[in-house]
Amino acid sequence: MKPSIRFALIPLLLATACSNHRDAYGSKVFDVSPAQLQAAMGNNPAAEFYRRDQWLPMWSAGSAKELEQVLAKRTANGLDRVSFLADISKGTPAQKEAALTKAALAYAAALSNGLTDPTKLYPIYSIPRPQVDLIDGLQQPLADGKVADWFAKLAPQDAEYAALSKAYLHYRDVAAYAAQHQVPAGKTISPDATDPRIPAIRDLLTREGYLAVQTAQAPSGQPAAPAPSASASAASPQPSQSSGANAYTPDLVAAIKALQNETGLDDNGKIDAGTLAALNRAAVTRGRALAVALERRRWLVRNPPETRIDVNTGAAILLYYRDGKLVDQRKVVVGQPGKETPQIEAPIYRLVANPTWTIPKSIASTELAGKGAGYLKSHNMAWKDGWIVQQSGPDNSLGLVKFDMQDKYEIYLHDTPAKALFDLDERQRSHGCVRVFDALGFADMLAGQENIADQWKQARAKQDETFVPLPQKIPVRLLYHPTYVTRSGAVQFGEDIYGWDGPVAQQLGYDRASGRRIYATIEDLGP
Repeated sequence: MKPSIRFALIPLLLATACSNHRDAYGSKVFDVSPAQLQAAMGNNPAAEFYRRDQWLPMWSAGSAKELEQVLAKRTANGLDRVSFLADISKGTPAQKEAALTKAALAYAAALSNGLTDPTKLYPIYSIPRPQVDLIDGLQQPLADGKVADWFAKLAPQDAEYAALSKAYLHYRDVAAYAAQHQVPAGKTISPDATDPRIPAIRDLLTREGYLAVQTAQAPSGQPAAPAPSASASAASPQPSQSSGANAYTPDLVAAIKALQNETGLDDNGKIDAGTLAALNRAAVTRGRALAVALERRRWLVRNPPETRIDVNTGAAILLYYRDGKLVDQRKVVVGQPGKETPQIEAPIYRLVANPTWTIPKSIASTELAGKGAGYLKSHNMAWKDGWIVQQSGPDNSLGLVKFDMQDKYEIYLHDTPAKALFDLDERQRSHGCVRVFDALGFADMLAGQENIADQWKQARAKQDETFVPLPQKIPVRLLYHPTYVTRSGAVQFGEDIYGWDGPVAQQLGYDRASGRRIYATIEDLGP
């Protein structure tokens, strides 16, 4: 029904309690008066949906059925453990109408900008989020009978989200399979040992993506084994063909270590009680990680700046997009647990050649506490106006280039003399700033693309700190995505090193515990 016609009928509809009103599905709208509907909605924010439309009921049996069908498919978004619509079969027409609107708007909000609010989960979160008028947006699909089409467009439409969704659906099926095929308890299995449970262990490891397909065959109606994930078994040794089906071979050891790493266990390769429990729940654990990953992507705007830098602190990698295309990817070192790199967006506005480093009070009062003049001199440091300042040079903790960002948290990208840290798998080793691999090469790239190569070259040739403004600021997003999609399209499962998945997982219906291990701490003063 067109809005002009609908509003013309409002007096009549109200007078007859909407008993003759039908929607685009050809179904009679619930027989509800404005007073009944207002009472049913109460103070719920969704009441605004009706205030804009003179408290005219909108739902019918046909539209309600379509909403239920939409909600039944919420598993594809990792929201299957969240209940949006309770049983309304015994409610009054007003209660049904109100419940449907509340559920529709709650699910629409979850799809469009997340079920959770990161600004309430973390002390620092300043990355822009989608802004969608869902109340206004729902009215037209209801009037046109296209509720499902509207919901289908709310979640992210990119390839990364689709890959995470596909993986979530797969691991949900594997979790159901694993629940029926639990590996029984027993003695600890050490590498090179034999045990009758090995075939079952190999079967689960294969289905859960830790092991390349070797011998496991899916029974009829059961989920097939996927290719090994990017975080496991890519370099797994091949099994020994002469060891027998019950042998704990090197390929299995490598897969078990990958499982142990991912679930926060000691990666000793021994299949003890803890590892066995993790194996039996591995698909659920991976489903949890994927559900959180889907949620984190729903927090992000759908049209980010086409030229930008995304730093994934969960994986310690940097992605550089230019004109909408990924043109560079490199390793970074980010904040260690306890000194986490915050989730913020801020632009790089200048390059700094041969930077000095004014050491934060937090470092000066801890790591440098009690250090004498000899130590400061040997590290090219000196007191200046009440601060310890490290002078320019190749041994400066900022290296030879700093990428200055405009943010109140004093977070920035920079070079480092501690090059060996880039060879580590766990690169969460800094005081919170982002150390960039081959930072000089990255700076040269940016300078060339921004047409300031000559100015940058001249600044580099000087011995003193020199600032070179960028003609256009380059936005930087510091994201925490331990589980993500690689450039090749594979899902990469990483450890939740910061423990930041827990609060999100809990809201999505999963366990809050993250199984965090004790991680190595930084060994230098660099930010």
